[in-house]
Amino acid sequence: MLTNHLDFRLEPKLLELYEIHKERSEKIDWGYHDYLPWDKAQDFRRVPWDESQVTLPNGIITAVETALLTEVNLPWFTSHLEQTFKGSLSVIRDFVHTWTAEEDQHSNLLETYLLITRNVDPKRLHQLHKQTVEMGWSPDYETPFETMVYTSLQELATMVFYNNVAKEAKLYDKDLDILLKRLAKDETLHYAFYRDVIKYHLELEPNYCYYLGKVIMNFQMPGTVMPDFEDRMAIIAKEANYGPLEYFDQVLEAIIEYWEIEKLRPIAPEAEKARLEILEYHRRMKRIRDRFYNRK
Repeated sequence: MLTNHLDFRLEPKLLELYEIHKERSEKIDWGYHDYLPWDKAQDFRRVPWDESQVTLPNGIITAVETALLTEVNLPWFTSHLEQTFKGSLSVIRDFVHTWTAEEDQHSNLLETYLLITRNVDPKRLHQLHKQTVEMGWSPDYETPFETMVYTSLQELATMVFYNNVAKEAKLYDKDLDILLKRLAKDETLHYAFYRDVIKYHLELEPNYCYYLGKVIMNFQMPGTVMPDFEDRMAIIAKEANYGPLEYFDQVLEAIIEYWEIEKLRPIAPEAEKARLEILEYHRRMKRIRDRFYNRK
């Protein structure tokens, strides 16, 4: 039987996952004030911003600014999750509250860093922040299982993004390298919870494969609503170590392997068809990736 709801039979296992998450999170609990170079801060009224104060390359600034404009959508994302899981497993609703509290610092840390280091025009950043939040955001997935698939991919992609940009940022600012890796740790824990919820469902009922394909083959990050998103991602791919190749190698490849999609054997014909479509999509993306590497 095909169902897009979370399975109540898994609630004990998901409660264990949630307890593990809280234990791990408690060990690395942090405050964003600890990761900022406060000694660089100056009053913008006394020392107005000027482009000559910028110290980072454009690609790194674009990556951090893009991450910020993604993170400020937290209220919209939380609202969507709250509505999606209404009436679903209570442990999932509890996790969403914990997730929201842990994500809440991310945009504050990124925005304050950019302002303190004067790597952005503060007035321009304010307008971008306001414009992005005003536009709102809601994913195309309104059912519990598909939403969990989406959050798995989204958290993994965000973790990879932060770690990859950190490697480039380390060449210019060790404080930025450290704070980006700090954010990646949160995303790692969040990803672990979401991906295992999906893993348990696939192990219990392989027919859930039917609902994987739509998300995997149409995945987009929440930041698509921000101004000039495509241009931003092109710059980041070229100059900040995260683009389609990194997405394939470190996100798509990892999730397909972890969920063991190739080994699943759903009974429902529609589910098996979806599974084969995912694998064909993966092979097609791999051929494109390999051709690029060969040309390079």
